[in-house]
Amino acid sequence: MKNLLFGLFLFSATTVFAQTETPEKRLNDLPQIDITEGVSLHIISPEPIQFVDLSTANLTGDLPAENIARVKITDEPEKGSEANNKVIDKNNLGIITIVCQSFMVQYKVNYLNYKKDAVANIQIQPEDMQPLEFPKMAFSKIELHKFSLDIIRNKKINKPIREAKDLKLTMQINNVYVVNDYIFLDMTFSNSSNLGYDIDGLNFSVEDKKIYKATNNQSIEIKPVFQLFNQKQFKKNYRNIYVFKKFTYPNSKVLKIRLIEEQLSGRTIEMTVKYSDILNADTF
Repeated sequence: MKNLLFGLFLFSATTVFAQTETPEKRLNDLPQIDITEGVSLHIISPEPIQFVDLSTANLTGDLPAENIARVKITDEPEKGSEANNKVIDKNNLGIITIVCQSFMVQYKVNYLNYKKDAVANIQIQPEDMQPLEFPKMAFSKIELHKFSLDIIRNKKINKPIREAKDLKLTMQINNVYVVNDYIFLDMTFSNSSNLGYDIDGLNFSVEDKKIYKATNNQSIEIKPVFQLFNQKQFKKNYRNIYVFKKFTYPNSKVLKIRLIEEQLSGRTIEMTVKYSDILNADTF
């Protein structure tokens, strides 16, 4: 399985980056797109978009969704307005730069005279991507999604590492996995009552193992950088993967996991995880 997963990641990285490792890209080497007035171009990314730059005032745009950039030619001002000296340069509309988690892409924008030939949306292609290097291996959400799905599909649930039961609810950690600087918690929630469970939140925090005074308790919230499913309700069984950047805590502290139900019922169940459970994480 290790070889299979490594091969999958290597294939993905090769597909995205193999043709883009060039020391520089000149203006004439950029992929070109044609747009016309009155038509918005939607650029669809396989990853969440972090940043968009439009090099000239000829273009305007926004981010209607985390993986979609919307760009159009700036509307010319009406005659008599204070900005009537602003003219759109149709010979040099500008450059669109889109930065995502693991790559960036740039397009040279050309003016198109015929609206009927205008393109309404494009998908960012692997051959147009330029890889971004990070100090450490950082996985994109697409890669974290692939790893998490691999756990769900290929890792059987045996004896759980940790288990808590209360109010006819069961919360268990099936296993802990680590890939580079990421920790994957494979968790299952079970409900043996006939009442469906509406999830208000699942909280992770590092807290003192022994609390001598309530005022002395130090709680540090830890938020996952990714979770496979965003399910808000389950009736009987629910399995999910929660991914964290590497974290440590001393023996005097524990990781607390709390599953909280929406009011009015408000059934809450919590679990304590020792640091040794994290240190014994499997790899895959």
